[in-house]
Amino acid sequence: MADQSLSISNLPDLLTVREVAQILRVSPLTIKRWGKRGKLPAIRINSRGDRRYKKEAVLWLLGIAQKTESL
Repeated sequence: MADQSLSISNLPDLLTVREVAQILRVSPLTIKRWGKRGKLPAIRINSRGDRRYKKEAVLWLLGIAQKTESL
């Protein structure tokens, strides 16, 4: 089985709900709730409206990166 752990040093710019949940060690439902409350804004992509989250926003929640105006 492949190692599915995500390293902060090689994260993609946009992360899925599952990836963010894994990084923050919360459930995917919590990530979706945070999006609705504005704590972690989601970007909707494609016709299904899949959620993606900016790497910078996730790192900011972790206290690793400075929040910028573009978030």
